[in-house]
Amino acid sequence: MYVTVEDFIVEWNKEAALTQRVLDGLTDEALGQQVYSEGRTLGRIAWHLVANIPEYLTEFGVPTAGVRDPDEVPSAREIADTFRTVAAEAAESLGKHWTDDSPKQTQQAFGRTETNAMILMGLIKHIVHHRGQATVLMRQAGLPIPAVYGPSKEGWAQFGRTPPL
Repeated sequence: MYVTVEDFIVEWNKEAALTQRVLDGLTDEALGQQVYSEGRTLGRIAWHLVANIPEYLTEFGVPTAGVRDPDEVPSAREIADTFRTVAAEAAESLGKHWTDDSPKQTQQAFGRTETNAMILMGLIKHIVHHRGQATVLMRQAGLPIPAVYGPSKEGWAQFGRTPPL
């Protein structure tokens, strides 16, 4: 758990770097990929992941500039570039607006009382969840998948090995 704001920022920067690698692998052609016809597209999932960060932080008392038109999915490059900016601004804004006492404080979140540390954990879980969805859709679209918590199929191939079953 996060005891200080810096604890969160360190973890945030690690997860943001992993997410950036995934988003950098998107292509405009793949943004329309869906698991099923009524499901969100890869582009919608990726853009939601990005656009939600400033909304989430602002909701919980960390002022952060929003993205332009969160309802309109932009190009793959703009999704990746905007994430880079939003992730950096999130860490910077937390460092400016919260103290090391802030993670222990509580507030209402999702109909219950939560510590700010738990709220921040929820933000990380949210990007991890959607990053996982994005990698599945990327695989279906024929895109290479970067390593996240371990080698992907492509990573194993670079080691000259086949992935374990």
